[in-house]
Amino acid sequence: MTKNSPLGIGIIGTGFTAKRRAEAINQDDRARLVAVSGRTPERTAAFCETHHTQPQEDWQALIGDRDIDLIIVCTINSIRAEPIEAALNAGKHVVTEYPLCLDPEKAADLIQLARSRNLLLHVEHIELLGGLHQALLSHLPQIGTVNYARYITLSAQRPVSQRWSYHLDDFGFPLSAALSRIHRFTDALGQVDTVYCQARFWETQSRYYSACLCNAQLGFASGAIADIIYGKGDRFWRSERTLEVHGDQGTLIFSVQDGQLIRGEDITPITFPRRRGLFTQDTQAILDRLLDNKPLYVTPEASLYSLRVADAARQSAQSQQMIRLS
Repeated sequence: MTKNSPLGIGIIGTGFTAKRRAEAINQDDRARLVAVSGRTPERTAAFCETHHTQPQEDWQALIGDRDIDLIIVCTINSIRAEPIEAALNAGKHVVTEYPLCLDPEKAADLIQLARSRNLLLHVEHIELLGGLHQALLSHLPQIGTVNYARYITLSAQRPVSQRWSYHLDDFGFPLSAALSRIHRFTDALGQVDTVYCQARFWETQSRYYSACLCNAQLGFASGAIADIIYGKGDRFWRSERTLEVHGDQGTLIFSVQDGQLIRGEDITPITFPRRRGLFTQDTQAILDRLLDNKPLYVTPEASLYSLRVADAARQSAQSQQMIRLS
């Protein structure tokens, strides 16, 4: 890998995120999409024809390709750790979606492996790049000390087909799989001391479910309390995504499209860019890091911390007890 030649990149997976990655790579002269591996030959061939690259028979062969410097892992959650570990052991830089894996201890081992081999391990968290989160961070000082926050994400879907994102094992515990719900708060509010969570699944068959609901309460070292509500499936009839943060000098309320700063009768509209082009921004940041040694916007350790909080929520839901983080 040199600055004078394009960075060779391979992608494991052919889903939505893989498509966005391929588009971003093909738009940047600093990178070259060398090959892609997928779950089925037919789908992989179609993906490669669309994005002007070559198929590999499996991810093991992709990792063994000497023309590839960076592996982007876009697999389902439950099988992500194995190709990440193999790529790092093969001397490849790695980029992955969140969560790094479902087990926090295994995630910590992967971070240590990357560090010991002086390789990049980047866990994508595009929600931190988005306009909503940037607007949240920029307006937080205006509401003083945060006392309470609430983040609601409900996705009404029907019918629900048997796909991996509705499978107890493949998707994993919902707040680990949908890690951005927790990471948004840990990035903005800091250290979590206590976690209490309730979870419900409407199972159908073979570990699939038609709906799930998680309600977690986080107690922060600052004294703030945050509720996270995450639900999806056919038990909901209205989708909602709302973020509220209440301080002693004002309140911030955000929807998908806009926000408000509320101070008594004084209501100030907050506008921010729509959620577009974030995978391109993330891909550019990765290339900046590898080719120009520029810092990334998030560390794998920060992602791991939010994963530990999410796993504490899983433990709490199982035990019906509050979990205290050390």
